[in-house]
Amino acid sequence: MKRTLGVCYYPEHWPEAQWAEDAARMARLGLTWVRIGEFAWSRMEPEPGRHDWGWLDRAIETLGKRGLKVVLGTPTATPPRWMLERHPDMLAVDREGRARGFGSRRHYDFSHPGYRAECARIVTALAERYGRNPHVAAWQTDNEYACHATTLSYSEAAKVAFQDWLAQKYQSPDALNRAWGNVFWSMEYRDFREVGLPNLTVTEPNPSHVMDFRRFSSDQVVSFNRLQVEIIRRHSDAPIAHNYMGAVTEFDHFRVGADLDIASWDSYPLGFLSDRIPAEPEHKRRFVRQGDPDFQAFHHDLYRAVGRGRWWIMEQQPGPVNWAPWNPDPLPGMARLWAWEAFAHGAEAVCYFRWRQAPFAQEQMHAGLLRPDSAPAQAFGEAEQVARELAAMPDAGTARADVALVFDYESDWAWEIQPQGRSFSYFWLVFHIYKGLRRLGLNVDILPPDAADLSGYRLVLAPGLFSLSDKLKAALAAFQGTAILGPRTNSRTPDFAIPVPLPPALPGLDAVVARVESLPPDVPVPLAQGGALVNWREKLEGNAQTVEEAEDGWPALVAAGKLHYLGGWPDEVALTRILHRACAAEGIETDPLPEGLRRRDTATHRFLFNYNPVPAEWGGVTIPPAGVWWTER
Repeated sequence: MKRTLGVCYYPEHWPEAQWAEDAARMARLGLTWVRIGEFAWSRMEPEPGRHDWGWLDRAIETLGKRGLKVVLGTPTATPPRWMLERHPDMLAVDREGRARGFGSRRHYDFSHPGYRAECARIVTALAERYGRNPHVAAWQTDNEYACHATTLSYSEAAKVAFQDWLAQKYQSPDALNRAWGNVFWSMEYRDFREVGLPNLTVTEPNPSHVMDFRRFSSDQVVSFNRLQVEIIRRHSDAPIAHNYMGAVTEFDHFRVGADLDIASWDSYPLGFLSDRIPAEPEHKRRFVRQGDPDFQAFHHDLYRAVGRGRWWIMEQQPGPVNWAPWNPDPLPGMARLWAWEAFAHGAEAVCYFRWRQAPFAQEQMHAGLLRPDSAPAQAFGEAEQVARELAAMPDAGTARADVALVFDYESDWAWEIQPQGRSFSYFWLVFHIYKGLRRLGLNVDILPPDAADLSGYRLVLAPGLFSLSDKLKAALAAFQGTAILGPRTNSRTPDFAIPVPLPPALPGLDAVVARVESLPPDVPVPLAQGGALVNWREKLEGNAQTVEEAEDGWPALVAAGKLHYLGGWPDEVALTRILHRACAAEGIETDPLPEGLRRRDTATHRFLFNYNPVPAEWGGVTIPPAGVWWTER
């Protein structure tokens, strides 16, 4: 696999006389890809029906002459102001019933039929003009679906579309009433047009109602993306990507990805650590200029699964960003480390955001490879170093892991709808398990919830799965390795009801979740072998083998052969012991790593990444702060 570097560029932001020099510098730097166009609708179509392609023709030609490949973005994330004159009701509406306004980006509703028609029109025009352009070597649809909380809309357009979606799914109001349990609180409907959106209710809405609204909203993203993909494919053979984000789960990325050729994501390690990761203050202080040691890797593996093996970084943080609560400068070396870690996880390309820092508008404090005066910023030299190193290293793909971790977007929606405890989050539960595996030096493959083939893996973990799919049940039944499910796995039906027989209802496992409790952070449940359950605890009954027990005598981890069920959220001490035991049983080599040091094996090399601000030692090797080390395997 050929690894390449790229950058995001906005020719419409700069004088045309500057483009040729920019392109020449990009080529000298060793870049291959340049992403353009994703925010330029007002320049592509200054007035309704009047296109101006001249500037874009010249920009693409200028880049292409320097041997650069263009990723052309569809501009649908930023409809121009005149669009609101044509479709004043196209704006999404938030949970409180307020319309989102013009003046930034993503100001549209996925369900609005008029806006969808406008998107089809501009994408068709773009694809017809550039679909066979030799310099346009890839496409990007829209930009960052779900960014700024824009997946869920409570507009009239969304309500009408949701009612139609329900009618197609249930066929009759009686079937809907039975599925949702609407006999409770006299919530029964006589007609689908009576069903509203699940916001502004006096108290919490019916969780089944909310779950179907989340599925509908995700389906709207899928169909919106598919609309664009189908148009592009009629005019171009180039691969198509979308750029996803970190810790964003509002839609099912696997289903969007099924229509695409490449999954990409936008990696901002320092912004994410400051803005999104619920870590202790000491952890955030230690990694404030490096980012969390596992957050990027988790998303690399997730999007490798979403892309069915093909994935990129479409936007890589090069310096301070502008949008987090605090925006530190990366430790020298981190722009290099982040790129190499992505390549070690199988990335085909890493594209830095952006070429030159903008001196105007909302992102003027967001660093680029160049300063606003065109002088190189810190990451410029680090990108140049990565380009030299890539040229010297043989091509290599990632290695298949011994360990698989199942991830499910619907489960995240379910436990957001009904967390039962303020500390419970599906996403962070799965990430906690992933971190535990990474601390043991393991490669991890992430699998979708309908995985039908687990052969080749020796250890599979499926924490918190809302409802087991038939495919995954069959795969688990045939699996010869160790499987650890729970907590909360298989604890609801797809209609969001507690199933009978009671969960986990796993074949051959004589265990029942008799009752559950959610726990404040300062009320752990100690385990007899050390460590504790935190956030969530299930009291298990039955005759299954007890592997781990709480100090109060209740089983915490039970098993039938190699099938295990975990009745709680283990802290770091307990998790490390559980994972180490499972790996030992399957003959999986573990390598407990010092804090902040992480390992990744490819088919040909072993990589070490030091996220620490101080040197780290491993196997007689000293890795400097923000350092990358590798050796052939």
